[in-house]
Amino acid sequence: MTKSTRKAAAESTPTSGAKETSTGRPSARRELVENEMFEQASRLFAERGFAGTNLGDIAEAMGITRPALYYYVKSKDELLAKLVEEMTEGPAAEIEALAADSGADPADRLRRIAHLITLQRASQPSRFQLLLRSEADLPPAVAETQRAAQRSTLRQLIQVIDEGVLKGQFRPVETRTAALAVAGMCNWVAWWHHPGGEHGQNPEDTADQIAELALAMVQQTTLRTPETPGPRAALALLRQDLDYLERTLDEQTRDDS
Repeated sequence: MTKSTRKAAAESTPTSGAKETSTGRPSARRELVENEMFEQASRLFAERGFAGTNLGDIAEAMGITRPALYYYVKSKDELLAKLVEEMTEGPAAEIEALAADSGADPADRLRRIAHLITLQRASQPSRFQLLLRSEADLPPAVAETQRAAQRSTLRQLIQVIDEGVLKGQFRPVETRTAALAVAGMCNWVAWWHHPGGEHGQNPEDTADQIAELALAMVQQTTLRTPETPGPRAALALLRQDLDYLERTLDEQTRDDS
């Protein structure tokens, strides 16, 4: 832990009189300490397991006392719940806002959503890995929060891709499969992204590249021609369009009934 973070922890304790800002949001000092707390907890939980780590271990890694840590969190369960909330609820709300942005076309929205997911995974890989590995340890309410955020993200991706297909920007793909493929590509970054080094990239560059790849996966080409010449190849393209049209009509019928 840096000297500035230790100082922030000391200044944010009740004895210093530090409080949240007038807007109700945590002060900059508190955010700094909580970010360090999440980072050290993620690392220790990954190394020792949730059961093998206690708050004293986390406080020691942060360079503060255990009583000082109690100002931010009262138990491991509460810390894990806070970590899940920080990793799921906030991003899910941002993704929902991006998907609902009527001022942007589907291609731009898909690019921005993929960029947002990837940037978080590349910037905080240990936290995302911990989130998946700790699913069995989550209290029921916290686990449901995580599942709800996952469902929301998938729903928004499907909605954007569906709209892109209907507007002719995207190919007539099976939208749920495409949405899962985009989410998987973005999430997997947490396991292979290593900033710095010979082949390292900064998180922003990685997010830019993954976002473009996600868009390229579904984007319609300007000139749509069969891969091979002949009437059968042309019929295959028509079948793709008809299959998509049939799926759309079936979904509309279910919604109307």
